Amino acid sequence: MAYKSVVIEAQQVRVAIQLITLGARLQLLQEETNLSRERLLKLYKEVKGESPSKGMLPYSTDWFISWQPNIHSSLFLDIHQFLVNNAGIQGVEALIAAYRLYLDQIEGIEGNEPVLSITRAWFLLRFFKANMLQLIPCETCGGHFVTHTDELHTHYVCGICHPPARAGKTRVAKQFAIAA
Repeated sequence: MAYKSVVIEAQQVRVAIQLITLGARLQLLQEETNLSRERLLKLYKEVKGESPSKGMLPYSTDWFISWQPNIHSSLFLDIHQFLVNNAGIQGVEALIAAYRLYLDQIEGIEGNEPVLSITRAWFLLRFFKANMLQLIPCETCGGHFVTHTDELHTHYVCGICHPPARAGKTRVAKQFAIAA
């Protein structure tokens, strides 16, 4: 019979609880922990008080390129890269720390809602590691933004420096402007 470490299992449960609290989908939990599906289901129901969402996970690099998701994805990925390069954390711990910092930045701006879910952030990291997406500097502001790896990037200007014509024209943005 194989030896099971109580400490390692407790660490796995801690990671799963943190991910569940941040809104992770069950598939993400299964990939990032060694806990059984049954154990994760019970843990999810205990933490959230409901069953996890069902259905397919988002799987498209294109979502990260559109205007608003690109800004949020780029912010998250820049935070993640900084933590990996300077704080010495890796893997799921870096994902959790970077996502929490992303939420702190977004929620610090009045009227702003997070666009990037923890599950999408996890996929972003997977796409980045698979060289499907990359960070490229904006020629105007110098910030680094998510782009497809196979695109030409001469004279790249980000969506903040050159927003699309309809940027910020949503119903929510109009209501926020009227209330201000």
